[in-house]
Amino acid sequence: MREYFLIALVAAAVTYLLVPLVRLFAIRIGAMPEVRERDVHTTPTPRLGGLAMYGGLVAGLLFATRQPWVAQSLADPKLAGGQTVLALIAAGGLITVTGFLDDWWGMDPFIKLGGQIAAAGLLVAFGLYLQWIPIPGTAALSLDSTLRTVITILVVVVAINAVNFVDGLDGLAAGIVGIAAMAMWAYSIVLSTTMGDTRINATAAITSVLIGICAGFLPHNFHPAKIFMGDTGAMLLGLVLASSVVTVTPIDSSALSATINRFPLVLPLLLPVAVMVLPLLDLWTAVVRRTSYGMSPFAPDRGHLHHRLLDIGHSHRRTVLIMYAWTFLFGFSVVGASIISVPVIVFVGIVILAMIALFLMALPRLRERWQGGGGGGGGGGAHAAGRRRRPEDDSPSGPVTGPIGGPIAGPVTGPFGAPPAHPPMGETHPPAGPYPPGPGGGSAVERPPTAEMGQDTAVIPLGDVPLPGLSPRATP
Repeated sequence: MREYFLIALVAAAVTYLLVPLVRLFAIRIGAMPEVRERDVHTTPTPRLGGLAMYGGLVAGLLFATRQPWVAQSLADPKLAGGQTVLALIAAGGLITVTGFLDDWWGMDPFIKLGGQIAAAGLLVAFGLYLQWIPIPGTAALSLDSTLRTVITILVVVVAINAVNFVDGLDGLAAGIVGIAAMAMWAYSIVLSTTMGDTRINATAAITSVLIGICAGFLPHNFHPAKIFMGDTGAMLLGLVLASSVVTVTPIDSSALSATINRFPLVLPLLLPVAVMVLPLLDLWTAVVRRTSYGMSPFAPDRGHLHHRLLDIGHSHRRTVLIMYAWTFLFGFSVVGASIISVPVIVFVGIVILAMIALFLMALPRLRERWQGGGGGGGGGGAHAAGRRRRPEDDSPSGPVTGPIGGPIAGPVTGPFGAPPAHPPMGETHPPAGPYPPGPGGGSAVERPPTAEMGQDTAVIPLGDVPLPGLSPRATP
């Protein structure tokens, strides 16, 4: 246990210390894109935080090779030919470069997809691939060279994009992946202690590094974020998380059946699905939503799950914490089901109750939104929700208060009102009566006539407060 703690600590420390340097570098090269309509943040924020994460990954893996208990599993010839560390550093470097170019210059989505496939293919080229997949009701299906290449690349690319899609709020992706890595780490420790197979220590080491880089980055990225991980970091996290799943399958599937309480064969693949259920669900709904509107599956929009939580009234931090709780519940429920000897019905009941409790967390905000008409009190407004104010948020939806506190009796168009419906006052307008003489005893000032009620606007005299286009004029 001590070795894994030290590995995570080294990865966290290196990541944490590199972030300020990376932030200055991002500002210097201009990797601070303008705020887009779909963005939640309101000021330009530097990206490229994934560069610091990659530094933490390399440092953590190299430190792991110096720990005898862990180095033995990382150098096992049955796992990537003993080149697990090199495979992760090489594939991680390729995906980091791809993300860096996208964050800095922008990249066509299909070119970026090509970079993701190339990074996944590099893992396979080093020998890091799925060796079997579970088939319900039968033994595990061993994969030939073609199938294992295709399926491994597919799993890695899906994980990369799932993390990338969920990276929409400060601290969200790093926290979710960190929790997922904790669940995978707990599962690998259970296997290691029950089976005595040292190869599973490679999974524990990789997830320890992943926990470390997420923990080191979060202090800089939690709301309000000083830096974003960008595609550079999101894609790297997805690749490393998928790699930790792949390292489980070299274990003999029959040995799993003898040591794990429930669904032993499907657990290595069920667990990553459980811990990534929110990103995967978000990925699936985003693809369906965009293609149904004739858009590219990679086209950005503002329909993600975290956006919906913001729109029903949750604050930025509360939304992130709710998604943390869901991820923790899904991931550790699966781990618990494999190691806790309780009746299945009891365990399922506890999980369902916990899910209901998490769902009810949103109901008070929903109730406030319904009672307040969607934007009134109760924190349902744009700023209370932690999102950027959009133009439609500024449009008046009720009585508009005039400059002296009273309501203006008439419809107002847009935030600045409509232009006067009548021509400007000219010589043809008779004076409507003088103002009282000023303190200096000058000539009286005529009051302009009140405009008749028009179809688009109504102008009401507001005392001595001038209105646009209807200011008082002096008598010649």
